[in-house]
Amino acid sequence: MQRLLYMLDRLSDKAEDIQEVVDGTYVIPRRSKANPTDKDEVEYDPTYWLDGGCFLQITETNELRKDRPTVLLGIPAERLGIEFHKRNEVDNLKRLKNILLKMNPATEKFDDLYTGPYTVPALSEDNPSEFSRSGNSPIYWREGVSYEFEVTNKLMRDRPTLTVGIPAEDLGISADDYVVADYCLRQLKPYLDSLNDELYNRSRPVEENGWYFYCEPTGEVLIRNSAYFAERLPRDYDYGSGLNIYPWVGRDVPPKLYLCLMIQVQLPYHKMKKTVRMLTQDLPKALDAYIRNFDRSGLKKVAELSKTQRGIRQWLSESGYCAFIANGSVLPRSKGTDLPMTGAVPFKSPEGDEIEICGVRGMGIKRGVTVITGGGYSGKSTLIDAISAGIYDHSLGDGRELCITDRSAVTVSAEDGRCVRHVNISPFIKRIGSVDTADFSTDMASGSTSQAANIMEAIEGGSRLLLIDEDRSATNFMIRDAVMRELIENEPIIPFTERVRELSSMGVSTVLVIGGSAEYLSAADKIYMMNNYLPEDVTEDSVKICREKGLSLYECPEKADWSQSHVLMSRGFDSHPYGFGSERLSVLDLGIMMIGAEDIDLRGLHDIVSPRQLHGLGFILRTIMSENSAESIFGQGGEIDLDLKIADVYGRIAEKGLDCVYSSTFTGVERFFDLPRPEEVKAAVYRMRKTDVRQRGSVHSARIIRNI
Repeated sequence: MQRLLYMLDRLSDKAEDIQEVVDGTYVIPRRSKANPTDKDEVEYDPTYWLDGGCFLQITETNELRKDRPTVLLGIPAERLGIEFHKRNEVDNLKRLKNILLKMNPATEKFDDLYTGPYTVPALSEDNPSEFSRSGNSPIYWREGVSYEFEVTNKLMRDRPTLTVGIPAEDLGISADDYVVADYCLRQLKPYLDSLNDELYNRSRPVEENGWYFYCEPTGEVLIRNSAYFAERLPRDYDYGSGLNIYPWVGRDVPPKLYLCLMIQVQLPYHKMKKTVRMLTQDLPKALDAYIRNFDRSGLKKVAELSKTQRGIRQWLSESGYCAFIANGSVLPRSKGTDLPMTGAVPFKSPEGDEIEICGVRGMGIKRGVTVITGGGYSGKSTLIDAISAGIYDHSLGDGRELCITDRSAVTVSAEDGRCVRHVNISPFIKRIGSVDTADFSTDMASGSTSQAANIMEAIEGGSRLLLIDEDRSATNFMIRDAVMRELIENEPIIPFTERVRELSSMGVSTVLVIGGSAEYLSAADKIYMMNNYLPEDVTEDSVKICREKGLSLYECPEKADWSQSHVLMSRGFDSHPYGFGSERLSVLDLGIMMIGAEDIDLRGLHDIVSPRQLHGLGFILRTIMSENSAESIFGQGGEIDLDLKIADVYGRIAEKGLDCVYSSTFTGVERFFDLPRPEEVKAAVYRMRKTDVRQRGSVHSARIIRNI
């Protein structure tokens, strides 16, 4: 209390600025007769201790009210007769605070923040130089919670990436699960939003105000680098004055399971005191509230939902069904968002197709050929979009939590202008002039050739379910009615209607949305008509109408060769443009990726559900390409087993976490990213224009056909 009284006595009677009191400045004498050159050490601590263990902590309320500080009164709980579980020693990020205050207030690089210097003082006064040492660690601690800073990239040194490590036991969590990590990330939002509300000033940019950036996930539950669990060592030292620490000697500190939450902090331009407050006061207090108020009952609900989702997926993999939609699901999305539409009609299965899985009732879609039809704006596309979304689990409250689909499903469409390299499209395209369509290449595929290539690549990748909406398809690829068959005798395109049953016999099911043609009615195993946004089974009525109209299924008399024999060559498959210079990687949220010498259009990958998956795909692809470049340098070029390369990277991600593929070298890629499926990584390679892809056994690549 004497320190506070001394500071107040120094103020004039009219003083309004009590900044010295808020800073809590005090001096540790170091100068002595024995060491006259030593300088006194200045420390900062706005905590003032009273008699009986009580304290006052005085902080600034805001910049405009210097005369109205915020005062926190601390009273020992035992004096009030309260028993509690004591957490780790309160250190209040002391080392971090001292590092920041020793920086130049106008710095824009924050070098010491990222290196984290510390000193282990001498253990012997007689020979201090023999024992003293220095080191670096950008990990700072507060009440058992770690704060680890790293450079985001060279252009954003004033926006560090901060990974907060919270002991899982503090949240009542005992197991490592990405579903639980996803839930924990979603719980963080209101606390950071509250901090940002206090910082917001519409007349100034965030670079001046400061800001907390975080990953705000959509409805899908994905593996993310912004939320994960990891085993780490707790703090194993005590704090001294300044940057001094005292490592624990002879104490075994076993690793703990930590929840790791990644955020970015925009540090305010040339405002060091505000920076200190943001990092050492405001954010820690928000995280304290996050831990204290963590919704453990919600965590139990999420665990129960995840168990049900996994049970349904397991059941689908062992049954004759490829998708399931629970009764009561809300399928439509609010305009411009990923949120469930308010007032939407809840889904209800037709009675004849209602099944029960894991205690949940809903519509099961059997393997084979399923057609969804109906009038305009009846919900056809909404239903198939929900089926497509079911390849991923969804969070509680999304409305599609129990829409579960075979994970290998691929949404297929026409993709005018895509690049195709040595793909066998002969099951659908018999000829193109003198070109062998069993080995087809083009820089600018047409709607029909691109859709044929997309289907063939999906089948090659192991897909057991194709999802097709006629609105995104090439008409001449999908259907050809009786009149056109009679008029055009030498049509080179074999429409999908003639192959859909053959695919079904191979174990590749199809769900189609059709609104303008009856050809698929005779090919379908099941036909649903959307009526007032609900499906009705009209299979029997459709068969009867087809019989009365004389409509019959057209099947190609010749069985197709569905095999592929193209191979990716090592030459040119490099993240360095043309094999030299710096690596190149940049991702646009519109769906364009620039990597190496390639500009890849990924807009046709409809099963990429968030821009962050595109950024994750970019880092995974860059890892594969850069490692291939290194192998080529050491003479290990030749054919590339792309499936093996992808599997190797995904194995590393499973072991070390998604962030193991990150590199701060690239400024055109976001720091937060999600894990895409391996299918999308392979599809991105298929769309490269400058890689060397060959037909297996050939010496030279086949000539390229343009504008086909």
